[in-house]
Amino acid sequence: MSTLTKPNHIGRKISRIRELRDMKQEALAQALGTSQQTVSAIENSETIDDEKLQAIAEILGVTVEGIKNFSEEAVLNIIGNTINNHDNASSFNYSCTFNPLDKMVELFERLVQAEKDKVEYLEKLLKGK
Repeated sequence: MSTLTKPNHIGRKISRIRELRDMKQEALAQALGTSQQTVSAIENSETIDDEKLQAIAEILGVTVEGIKNFSEEAVLNIIGNTINNHDNASSFNYSCTFNPLDKMVELFERLVQAEKDKVEYLEKLLKGK
């Protein structure tokens, strides 16, 4: 059953928030000091006692109200409205402070000069004999 058919299913909301946080059941279980099977049972429960819900909310970095009022539609709406917003991370301009081609030319010129110096040195050695 989807969250849309049972909007007050707290366990499914916890599961979805956990997934959005890229957290596995095992990690949530460890943070709660319980087993993965217990977390699975929690996520299959329609209701959860307030104390446990508070602990889960803290671990997931959300409020209890955030869990209770969680909606996939709201999340998708927020993502859709902010993903193309130009005042976020997409506005950072990560560019080089130098031209990479100039550096390649400089390196090539140094290599050519080193070869010329080497030839000149070897010619001096041969003439000296």
